[in-house]
Amino acid sequence: MDRLGATLMTKTLFDHYTPADDFAAGTWVGRALVPGAGGGPAVVVVDGGELVDISRMAATTAALFELDDPVGFVRSAVRQGVRLGTVEAVLRNSDVAVRDPARPWLLSPVDCQAIKAAGVTFAASMVERVVEEQAKGDPAAADAIRQALADRIGADLGSIKPGSETASALKAALVERGLWSQYLEVGIGPDAEIFTKAQPLSSVGFGADIGVHPASTWNNPEPEIVLVVSSKGRIVGATLGNDVNLRDVEGRSALLLSKAKDNNGSTAIGPLVRLFDERFTLDEIRTTDVALRVEGTDGFVLDGLSSMNRISRDPADLVAQTVSVHHQYPDGFCLFLGTMFAPTQERAGGGGGFTHKLDDVVVIRSRHLGALVNRVRHTDEVTPWIFGVRALMANLAARGLSGPAVTPTL
Repeated sequence: MDRLGATLMTKTLFDHYTPADDFAAGTWVGRALVPGAGGGPAVVVVDGGELVDISRMAATTAALFELDDPVGFVRSAVRQGVRLGTVEAVLRNSDVAVRDPARPWLLSPVDCQAIKAAGVTFAASMVERVVEEQAKGDPAAADAIRQALADRIGADLGSIKPGSETASALKAALVERGLWSQYLEVGIGPDAEIFTKAQPLSSVGFGADIGVHPASTWNNPEPEIVLVVSSKGRIVGATLGNDVNLRDVEGRSALLLSKAKDNNGSTAIGPLVRLFDERFTLDEIRTTDVALRVEGTDGFVLDGLSSMNRISRDPADLVAQTVSVHHQYPDGFCLFLGTMFAPTQERAGGGGGFTHKLDDVVVIRSRHLGALVNRVRHTDEVTPWIFGVRALMANLAARGLSGPAVTPTL
């Protein structure tokens, strides 16, 4: 039986989707692929349960997010847009296994922005990075190392403010005991780890396959909040992300971070960006929970929760460490904020803990942002990334959409 037949006999990815609790109150922006002659990626917004194409007013989300008042722009532009159908219909058609290519489907909601990520921002995941490092990529060694670290460190790392005098004193003590790690350095030291997760236009959206390398035997999803930031460093909104990670590769050497992190389908973002407005602010992000559920075709189920109120560095501080007079992003950027979730639940026996299997369904949800749902495949089986910046510019020019965002007529 082929994948399509198997999927039709079970759940589609939309069956795992739930909208934000206050979806109707939000200001939502995304991107959709509009097929057919003269079609291509379109900037879309939500209006009364429908998706509206506003590409004639804003050709890219990067341009839209640069505006002084993106919320006001969206609320005005929606009246001149082209209606593509209901949000539900487009979400249903976004599942790559059952997609009708003649109808619109969602893309990642970011396009020209740089895709950055903050690492080791929660104490729980910090310890797991040290476990990976000491295990040298061998999942069977993880449990013993995890317990030994807990016994020897003897400190609540989550209570330590990065860069503080307490953190410096702990560092000195750990160095003396031969326990210091590069992951502890960025976890409780003064400088956050900010790295490039993926290239502009390479991220995938709701319903797409996400990729793990076929050679990897120890890997996991990383459910995260993703902030959307303008070139001036202004945080304009938030969405959900999956920072797919190859634990065995990074565990062999931190210098293999790009091989562990930047692969086909390894960056999922969506389903839509919720703009900050009078009802939704960064304070909601600071206190939200991000839930994870993995369902395997083998009957395996994994549930986890990442609470943003346990993050060691404030989201605004992470943004300030990303963009400054020392480092600019002229097209803006999105920033994965990190996760406290590093799964250790046993799946296959032998002390290996959790790792993905093909066709795992991964659901990442937040009450204010809805749900991002994807299915796991190998990186050489997911849809290859061939639509880059040159292709986008050519497509927009052919559609007469190459100009910047303009103020719609009221």
